[in-house]
Amino acid sequence: MISYILKRIPIAIFTVISVSFVAFITMQAPAGDYVDYLFSFCNPEAAGRGMMHAGLAQAGVAMTDCTSAEEIQLVREVLGYHHPMLIQYWNWITPIIFRFDFGISARPGVGVWGPASEYILEALPPTIYLTLLTILITWTLAIPIGIYSAVRQHSVGDYIFTFLGFTGLAVPDFLLALVVMYLLFAYFEMSVGDLHSGAYETAPWSVGKVIDMIQHLLVPAAVLGTAGTAALIRILRNNLLDELSKPYVVTAQAKGMSIWKVVFKYPLKVAINPFISSIGFIIPALISGSVILSVAMGLPTLGLSLLNAIQDENIFLAADITLILGFITVVGMFISDILLVMIDPRIKLSG
Repeated sequence: MISYILKRIPIAIFTVISVSFVAFITMQAPAGDYVDYLFSFCNPEAAGRGMMHAGLAQAGVAMTDCTSAEEIQLVREVLGYHHPMLIQYWNWITPIIFRFDFGISARPGVGVWGPASEYILEALPPTIYLTLLTILITWTLAIPIGIYSAVRQHSVGDYIFTFLGFTGLAVPDFLLALVVMYLLFAYFEMSVGDLHSGAYETAPWSVGKVIDMIQHLLVPAAVLGTAGTAALIRILRNNLLDELSKPYVVTAQAKGMSIWKVVFKYPLKVAINPFISSIGFIIPALISGSVILSVAMGLPTLGLSLLNAIQDENIFLAADITLILGFITVVGMFISDILLVMIDPRIKLSG
């Protein structure tokens, strides 16, 4: 196990760096850059002009005329946009690798400057909480429903769950979120937007604040996990149906073993593998899929920060977030590989 992990570390590092390079180059493709976005606030009537100028002053640039080529070039030099693309990438990635320094950046949509790591760390915990709760809800629903649908194939319950599953795949997450928010507010006077209630927004962490946060995250986690739950139900159902038709299951039933005991003792261990192997992919998928949901429900997630950074053409902050998503994906793959070996003895780790 240790030797396998040590062999995979260089591959993981290369993978993360490759993802960051491709993402960095791709983000440079659209016309314009962050400097063009900043100078769009030069109009005296532009909203946020004073805030953006104050933010640039924090970064060492005092904007005056806002129209001269010299001033534009100065801002490009301070922010590092005057270098060729490959040099920009090198200047961005080397401090991260050797000093874990993500540089400075303006807060997306606000213009207040500071360490980029601060903005990322603010959005990372809510993202992790939402993702873990979504996975928990997804697995809690998908596993028993998938088993029931396979054992009771073509029953009324199987048809009902199949209908609900396809409905969950068809309805967009943001639309389902808006409907649920309206119903809860209109009929139960419950507010499910944001991460905390007003009373707990600035309060120190306590049991009450944790419970309040979970209550606010339950609805977005359930909505976000709807499509994933439906997909995993179909996967588990089909895998179990394939296993239940094999001779060893027929033999076990012929010897008097009940179908439920057979399912939990043998076929489920094989059919559950797709759940474990999906860990590495489901985390970044949930983060990227939560962008529109975060906008609709006011959740300060990492996906929303990435969207704002891209809209502001802040390629360095967007690349920072993409690098973290790549790292999370690689860690998730490590975890899924190790869990698969622990659950299924037929799988062997190799270099």
